[in-house]
Amino acid sequence: MLTFTERARSMVLTYMGEGDSGFDALRVRTGGSPLAPEYELTLVGPEERAEGDVELDLGDFRVFVEQESGDRLEGATVDFVERVNESGFEVRPVSTAPAAPKHGPPEGPIADRVREILESQVNPSIASHGGAINLVGIEGTEIYMEMTGGCQGCAMSRMTLRQGVERMIRQAVPEITAVHDITDHAGGENPFFQ
Repeated sequence: MLTFTERARSMVLTYMGEGDSGFDALRVRTGGSPLAPEYELTLVGPEERAEGDVELDLGDFRVFVEQESGDRLEGATVDFVERVNESGFEVRPVSTAPAAPKHGPPEGPIADRVREILESQVNPSIASHGGAINLVGIEGTEIYMEMTGGCQGCAMSRMTLRQGVERMIRQAVPEITAVHDITDHAGGENPFFQ
């Protein structure tokens, strides 16, 4: 169901062994949308197993997974990554490639306004780093972006999207309620800060 790399396994055991934690298991929860899944890993004690949890025995420690999260974690790998400005656990689903839009590129007034911001303000700035950001999907008032070129796999990509791009888009298109990054950053071959 869920695989841990040796590095992730070692870090879980390190965190469990710190002080008098009393933690002997790891809880994994999923959230977000299928296009932009989110994962939360929390150390827990034996009394924190909830009814309906699926328990995985990994030998050195146990993992509790909410029953509804099980399908989204099937075949996923948990790794511990260290990048320039961040470190932590990363869950990689079986297929990290984003789903292609089913009906071609997003259309409509929101898509047009978002694309205008990307083409006139965002992409000219990040082109110097060999990157680009594209709108790949819209669900209601939530948009899905994909970073390419130098942005894919760049350690600064999260900050670029959250602190720069998302702010610009929300100012120009205030009805947007969420901006999701569906980029497969692990697959980046030309990150700017490599």
